Amino acid sequence: MTSTPGKAAVLAVDDTATNLAMLKAILREECEVATAASGEEALRRMAEGTPPALVLLDIGMPGLDGLEVCRRMKLDPRLNRVPVIFITAHGDIADEAAGFEAGAVDYIAKPFSASVVKARVRTHLALADQRRSLENEVVTRTKELKRSRLEIIRRLGRAAGYRDDDSGMSIIRVSHYAAMLGRAIGLDEETVDTLYHAAPLHDIGKIGIPESILRKPGALNDEEWRTMKEHTTIGALIIGKHEDPLLEMARVIAWTHHEKWDGSGYPQGLEGEDTPLAGRIVAVADVFDSLTSVRPYKGAWETDKAFDLIRKAAGTHFEPRLAEAFLALESDILAVRDKYPDPPAF
Repeated sequence: MTSTPGKAAVLAVDDTATNLAMLKAILREECEVATAASGEEALRRMAEGTPPALVLLDIGMPGLDGLEVCRRMKLDPRLNRVPVIFITAHGDIADEAAGFEAGAVDYIAKPFSASVVKARVRTHLALADQRRSLENEVVTRTKELKRSRLEIIRRLGRAAGYRDDDSGMSIIRVSHYAAMLGRAIGLDEETVDTLYHAAPLHDIGKIGIPESILRKPGALNDEEWRTMKEHTTIGALIIGKHEDPLLEMARVIAWTHHEKWDGSGYPQGLEGEDTPLAGRIVAVADVFDSLTSVRPYKGAWETDKAFDLIRKAAGTHFEPRLAEAFLALESDILAVRDKYPDPPAF
C-alpha cells in the first residue's frame, strides 16, 4: 500500500461498495484510504506493499470473514501491530466481543456516523504513533546500553592485559580468532557474536595475580605457577554467575580456557566435551596468540611454528575438530595478526 505524504494509509474492507464509498468520503481529508471488497483481497493487498497504518474491517463478509482476517493479521509479524477497528451491525454484542478476542482495538457500528468514524480513526492512529515512538525509544536506549556494556567489557579485558605488560591488542586478536573459529564450525551468528564479545574477559582473573609473577622474565617456580593458575578461578568469581548469555559465557571462558582435551589442564582437569565449547574454542585462540606474541618470559614464535604446535597438540591439548578448523583458517588468522599488531617495544 502507498500513502500520500502527511496522510496515514488506511485500508477499508467491506463487501458492500456503498459502505466503502462512505468510509472513503468521510476520511478523504485526513487519510489515504484504500479499499478491499473481501477478506482475501485485503490480505493480498497488505502482503503486496507497506502495511497500512490502520484497518477498518467488516466482520460479516462472505468467504474469509473479518474475524479470520484479523486472526491471520495477528499471526503475521509484518501485520500484527496494525490496529484493526471492526465494522459491526448496530448493537451486535456477540460480534463486538468476538472482535476484541480476535485482536481488534475498537469497533464502529453501522450505519456510520461521520464524527464517530473520524474520532475513532484519529484516536487509534495517534495511539499507534505513540506506541511506535516509545518502541523506537526503547530500541535506541537498549542499543546504547549494549554498546556501553560491551565497551566496559573490552576495557576490563584490556585492564587485565596491561597487568602482564600486554598492549591490549591481544584481547582483540583472541576475540577475532574465537569468532572466526566458532563460525567455521557452524555456530549461529548470535552465538558467534556473544563469543566475540565474551572472549576479551578470558584473562580478567589476572587482576588478582601479583605483578611479580605476571612480569617475571624467567620461568615460574612451583609455588608461583600454582598462584598463576588461580587466575582462572579468580576470573570466574569476578564475573560471577549470570542469566545474561554474554556474561555467563564470559564466566565460563575465564574459568575453562586452560582446560585441555586430554584432561591435563586446569583448574578442574576437565576432559573432552566436559569443557564447555566456548572454553575449548578460546583455548585454541589464546594459545596461538600467546605463542606468537612477546611476553615477559619469552619472545614471539614464528607463525609457522605456532601453527605446527596447534597441529601436533590436536587430541591432547585441543579438540581435534577445533584444531583442524583453526589450521584451515590460516590466511584469515594471519590477516588479523597483521591488522592488530602489538606496538613496537622501546
